[in-house]
Amino acid sequence: MRAIFFNGDLQYSTDYPEPQRLPGEALIRPHLVGICNTDLEITRGYMNFHGILGHEFVGTVVDSDNPYWRGRRVVGEINAACRHCSTCLRGDASHCPHRTTLGIYRRDGAMADLFTLPESCLHEVPATVSDEAAVFTEPLAAALEIVEQSHIRPTERVAVIGDGKLGAMIVQVLRLTGCELTLIGRHPERWELYRQQGVQCIRSAEIKNDQFDVVVDCTGNPSGLAIARQLVRPRGRLILKSTFAAETQLNLSMVVVDEVQIIGSRCGPFAPALRLLERQLIVTTPLISARYSLADGLQAFSVAPGQLKVLLCV
Repeated sequence: MRAIFFNGDLQYSTDYPEPQRLPGEALIRPHLVGICNTDLEITRGYMNFHGILGHEFVGTVVDSDNPYWRGRRVVGEINAACRHCSTCLRGDASHCPHRTTLGIYRRDGAMADLFTLPESCLHEVPATVSDEAAVFTEPLAAALEIVEQSHIRPTERVAVIGDGKLGAMIVQVLRLTGCELTLIGRHPERWELYRQQGVQCIRSAEIKNDQFDVVVDCTGNPSGLAIARQLVRPRGRLILKSTFAAETQLNLSMVVVDEVQIIGSRCGPFAPALRLLERQLIVTTPLISARYSLADGLQAFSVAPGQLKVLLCV
């Protein structure tokens, strides 16, 4: 089958072996797959992953043990957990020590003609949600994890650092809390949508001595973390959404002195994400920068770093 995979180099193949579906898994044919910053970081060495890339997808179930899923249009949670260890039983399946992660860790991803995922990870896409919207479910769920982990009060001042792929979802989610929200980024050409939604947008160079109750770093690079740390007030919250291959330095002594809470935030709930898309509370169409066929996937990866969301059409 066709596949985009990483094996020290990013490659496209037309004869990659088809996946073997295990009991309890679904065989899925993707329609659209998004390229996200984690995919780009994998090509720079993140997680030392070798295999088919891609974890943001919408597709159709080709085969499964459960007849209900066959022919259904689905999105899927990316962490395939064992479901029976102590971590899973306490409700932390996304942190299962035995998990595989779609296109990131020990499990081939969705940038192929076919891939597999446990049925327990699947969510049916509502009929009124288009493929172009549904493919944003995974990053939207990751944005929702912020409010799942930490109560964002409507009276708080919140800053989001980074106006890229994930920042676009986070800003749209946090604005729903009623907080005083500021987006700090480098791409003013992207800001019109957020300004229409009532979000203040500025460059990092325009920041004076402002301090925020909550600061979210989603820049995907160490310099963004440094800016985020400067902006959070004493006893404020610093929420880390970035994953990248590079090392970073953070003055932990001053984190202690300022009593700053540091919250790592990763994957989030899919069902609420689909509800937000179904109710059209999240705008996705302006975020799609380009579409490429799977066969042109290498070209898609070459342009993705400077774009918002680049989609692969399978």
